[in-house]
Amino acid sequence: MDQVFRALADDTRRRLLDRLHEENGQTLGELCARIAMTRQAVTQHLAVLEAARLISTVRRGREKLHYLNPVPLHEIQERWIDKFERPRLRVLGAVKRQAEEAMTDKPTYVYVTYIESTPEKVWGALTDADLTAAYWGHSNVSDWQKGSRWEHVRTDGSGIADVVGTVVVSERPTRLVTTWAEPGKEDRTDTHSRVTFDIQPHGGIVRLTVTHEDLPSERDLADVSQGWPAVLSNLKSLLETGRTLSQEPWLVPES
Repeated sequence: MDQVFRALADDTRRRLLDRLHEENGQTLGELCARIAMTRQAVTQHLAVLEAARLISTVRRGREKLHYLNPVPLHEIQERWIDKFERPRLRVLGAVKRQAEEAMTDKPTYVYVTYIESTPEKVWGALTDADLTAAYWGHSNVSDWQKGSRWEHVRTDGSGIADVVGTVVVSERPTRLVTTWAEPGKEDRTDTHSRVTFDIQPHGGIVRLTVTHEDLPSERDLADVSQGWPAVLSNLKSLLETGRTLSQEPWLVPES
């Protein structure tokens, strides 16, 4: 290793390696043609490189061809560069990915539940204004056609919608996708989120997957992480027992 470092310490020897990297298997005369020094001086430099195993030579008749040997350089990289650089580069790569994700990706929440019911009944429970009022405390109002508006309307008779949006996908009874936004902010895409209901038969029951994506902030993620389990547990109870839970889960304070 000491011989390698000594060999690389000289600019002329580094240039000779560069020449062999550009075109391997050159003769002494070919190498001298591009180095402004005597053949004897070049021969001495080549001897140092060969002693360090940075080049190897092969006889071809009366000529001696010089070839670059990258193995010692690779050993230097492994011992003196990689073990120091890899952790730093790994950290920099992770920071870069996190920064890019922070710029491009918004929080997503996914909830899966299994219901003793049919896809048609689950679809109805998600879209029927009276049923949603029973277990959600709001009526989901729409004709549920693709492109239609939908509203999440309070059941206190005020007619106020707390959430509005557009039906993006409506494939009864297996898939419903809607956008969510505050009233008056429908045109601001930075405040929109998107909810997908996937309703799939699972043996004799139903697997319901709710994906709430493009949430504007981590605070919104925290809110829906509490809200969806409460709402869907109430829906499950209604479909399986005919009754909602004895208490509205979202009104019970966290212990």
